[in-house]
Amino acid sequence: MLNLDFQQRVVINTSEQDWIDSPSAGVKRKLLEREEAERGRATSIVEYKPGASFNTHSHPLGEEILVLSGVFSDEYGDYPAGTYLRNPPGSSHAPFSKEGCVLLVKLHQFQQDDTATVRVNTQQTDWLAGQGRLKVMPLHSHGTEHVALVKWPQNERFKPHRHLGGEEIFVLSGEFCDEHGRYPKGTWLRNPHMSVHHPFVDEETVIWVKTGHLG
Repeated sequence: MLNLDFQQRVVINTSEQDWIDSPSAGVKRKLLEREEAERGRATSIVEYKPGASFNTHSHPLGEEILVLSGVFSDEYGDYPAGTYLRNPPGSSHAPFSKEGCVLLVKLHQFQQDDTATVRVNTQQTDWLAGQGRLKVMPLHSHGTEHVALVKWPQNERFKPHRHLGGEEIFVLSGEFCDEHGRYPKGTWLRNPHMSVHHPFVDEETVIWVKTGHLG
């Protein structure tokens, strides 16, 4: 088991991690949280080398993907960099990548009644006005869980706030900051239920954010 105490804050700069082989040739991973080998809850950065593929497999409690680079594919379509996908509980597919890709992947973390199949190309979706000068791109909501991209303009400071149900962040560009540290592109953070921080940025920064799922 890896990083499954949700009362603990976790910060991982994935650019400093080594790749680990998966059971499929040409597919490597960087583990962020994991219940057990090839089963149960897992959050990982996954790399497909050009031409790599994975056997058909099912997702008993769902699969959530953000394509970070390249083009990810399965028998249902091709998903370029910036695509956000949700494959609901009970779904299955045979993924591959012709040109190679890197993904943020979350497995076995859906609520059973969260049955929506989601495909969002964030490169073709409009930003909405958020609090202050922030821009927000909602990706999915179910119950208390909310997923979005958030764009922070240069020198933005946000009010201190409490994370009801926890908060998970992946830094897509720029550098996200708070009173605890500075988090460059590729950093994964998990802040526990009822934790507090005071975030800010010095340069334009885009983050993927999930809230309300760790209560």
